[in-house]
Amino acid sequence: MKNTKPWWLYITITFFVILIMTEYFIDSGNKIAILTEPAALLFMVIVLVILIAISLVITAVENVTYLTLSKEAKERYLEKKEAAAGWAWGKKTYQKLLGAKPIEAETEIILDHNYDGIRELDNKLPPWWVYMFYGTIIFAIVYVVRFEVYGDYTQAEEYEQQVAQAEIEIEEYKRTAKDLVDVNTVSLLTDASDINAGKTIFQANCVACHMADGGGGIGPNLTDEYWILGGGIKNVFNTISEGGRDGKGMVAWKQNLKPAEMAQVASYILTEINGKTPANPKAAEGDIWLDPNEPKASKETTPSETNNATVVLDSIAEVPNE
Repeated sequence: MKNTKPWWLYITITFFVILIMTEYFIDSGNKIAILTEPAALLFMVIVLVILIAISLVITAVENVTYLTLSKEAKERYLEKKEAAAGWAWGKKTYQKLLGAKPIEAETEIILDHNYDGIRELDNKLPPWWVYMFYGTIIFAIVYVVRFEVYGDYTQAEEYEQQVAQAEIEIEEYKRTAKDLVDVNTVSLLTDASDINAGKTIFQANCVACHMADGGGGIGPNLTDEYWILGGGIKNVFNTISEGGRDGKGMVAWKQNLKPAEMAQVASYILTEINGKTPANPKAAEGDIWLDPNEPKASKETTPSETNNATVVLDSIAEVPNE
């Protein structure tokens, strides 16, 4: 029995409905869930196999049922089936796209020659294939005129534009993605949430060596303006990440803390500890660190320098002319 139901259409619609529901319920950001979640991909594969299996079972049952009917019953069954299908427009469109003759009209396109009783039909090319071929011709003409005649952008220029755009997007992503921060991109955090997170990290990992108020113990004093490996957010972040001096400095914390956490604790040290007065400050170690990015203040004349200059001028005025 010829199956008049568009089972492939039912499978396609059902599959995409389930796919859309899966994308809706699975939070995968801007990416497709079945591409980022292996479980979602496996689920959709299983759904597709089940849908195909159900369609095959239904078709097989219909065929077996049809074969058990009498001739009159088969005719009535086909009439009801055709009437129930109710997609005459779809059938007509499908036949037009195929461009094939129905079985009843195949005698009109049978060629004269045959091979051992096997006859050949003079079918035309499917219209959808012909239209696609015409489309490729139009596309080729437009492409040649645009790029060869008028000399639009070249592939090298397109590549450079895409690379430049990608670099901009990467930098923007790095700026907003805290876990991608490094010593070159880290900046001083000032949000209360970041400072509080840095305080928690400091109290859990740093007070044993630097004391709770940063006055120093085994480790150096963090409250004064002296730094062994340099101050500022980049130097402090790098010291936390890579550790202190070889053999006698702080261990590297990059294996225990995320980049965002190291930025938070470094910001906490610089904003809440440095510059404060601890209870028992340790002697200063290292050198005074000056931020090279800050503009240097112009040298002002002190009162003592002004008085000395006045005395010198008065002495010169008292020397008699010879």
